[in-house]
Amino acid sequence: MNGLRVVELSDGSLWERATAGDAEAFGELYDRHAQAVYSFLYRRTGSWSDAEDLTSTVFLHAWRRRADVVLDRDSALPWLLRAADYTARNEWRAKLRYRRAVAAAHVLVSNVRDHADEVAGRIDDDQRLQQAREAMKRLPKHEREIVELCIWAGLDQQAAAVALDVPLGTVKSRLSRARKHLRELDLLTTLESPA
Repeated sequence: MNGLRVVELSDGSLWERATAGDAEAFGELYDRHAQAVYSFLYRRTGSWSDAEDLTSTVFLHAWRRRADVVLDRDSALPWLLRAADYTARNEWRAKLRYRRAVAAAHVLVSNVRDHADEVAGRIDDDQRLQQAREAMKRLPKHEREIVELCIWAGLDQQAAAVALDVPLGTVKSRLSRARKHLRELDLLTTLESPA
């Protein structure tokens, strides 16, 4: 090599290029953040296939809205996780409406899981995730959101504040209370190491 250094562009620079129509720049953003978005959605839904579909939906939404988005501290991840949260909630509401419609029509639908597509390693991951999700049910909703963003998704407190649209002090106090509750329930290590 002739001594040239490759400089990695910031999320902000890539986002600007993507806004101008540069698909490769958006692809780089996808490569950087898709796994974090997928992990967030997998933990939220408990289903790897739903998480894959929702991750695609989040990035499609990001591509369509790229001109309207303002990034926090030059990072796309807080905005992407906020979009992932909304996407997961919308999916849950759609599924709930569907289940209600089926019940109203007196149609029985059995949810048969297709094991042919699952990889053996995912079974253990699913079990750990289920344990973590059960543990999360013991926390109030506002503390669950903080745990999902700060502990599971790895956001710092400022980014979590942006993702939740709350003040930084609120994030700090909620995270402190959540950790205290988890320690009292002896669940902190369970939640720090799900799939």
